[in-house]
Amino acid sequence: MTITDTNFNFPGQKSLYKGKVRAVYNINDDLLVMVATDRLSAFDVVMPKGIPFKGQILNQIATKFMAQTEDLVPNWLVATPDPNVAVGHLCEPFKVEMVIRGYMSGHAAREYKAGKRELCGVVMPEGMVENDKFPEPIITPATKAEMGDHDEDISREDIIKKGIVSEADYLVLEDYTRKLFQRGTEIAAERGLILVDTKYEFGKTKDGKIVLIDEIHTPDSSRYFYAEGYEARQERGEAQKQLSKEFVRQWLITNGFQGLEGQALPEMTDAYIETVSERYIELYENIMGEPFVKADVTNIQERIKTNVENYLASI
Repeated sequence: MTITDTNFNFPGQKSLYKGKVRAVYNINDDLLVMVATDRLSAFDVVMPKGIPFKGQILNQIATKFMAQTEDLVPNWLVATPDPNVAVGHLCEPFKVEMVIRGYMSGHAAREYKAGKRELCGVVMPEGMVENDKFPEPIITPATKAEMGDHDEDISREDIIKKGIVSEADYLVLEDYTRKLFQRGTEIAAERGLILVDTKYEFGKTKDGKIVLIDEIHTPDSSRYFYAEGYEARQERGEAQKQLSKEFVRQWLITNGFQGLEGQALPEMTDAYIETVSERYIELYENIMGEPFVKADVTNIQERIKTNVENYLASI
């Protein structure tokens, strides 16, 4: 059983916002209850079927990584009353995603192959091949899209010039982004992985503090390679062994879909969905270095409702 939509009515609920994957409930203009659904998005398009346990996997990776980075960067998290739920402080989100890339992969590689040598105002060196390591990690921000719209690359200069983020705040976002990526790189290395690229989102609390929000170092927001054999595969010009959502993107590309106008989504059979779920569990166990424990999915909606209401009643 999967959860692809929620319409709870929690005590003190002021509003409900539905993103590509998460539903966010405003409680008394003070807390946010964020429910990670099993929806899957790729190329900024939400797939028609959910992936079993995906929401639990994303939520648990994100909340555990927040605990492992809170000494570096403050975050919004207060509690995790359910495997699919995070509760945190109400924040005003910055309208940019802070994308940081240690390697030329994914979108950066596609742009590079198209002949571009600049991404979001950052110059990419000549003579690189896909999945090569950048001399230093590069920050390539994107403007946040509403559901169904494409995120767009934007330079640091344009973000500041257009007043999307003030220069003072942007410098904090950059500093936090580099610190989180460095910590994520170190944790990944301990597990035999390379953190290739990722994105972070930030917001401001009511008292003006900049904090990390949403997710961190999940397979939906990050790309990982297996460290073992990385150099040999690069030398032979072979594809890298990946731990990320890229395998879904590649399956879609192979089946003629990249989210472009006029393209039809290929059918995801139940058998294929099961393999995607298994890959997400593999991702969790490799990234977190621990076995994945499946939550009871007999009635996910009722489980979440009960756990959240009990938590709200306890505070």
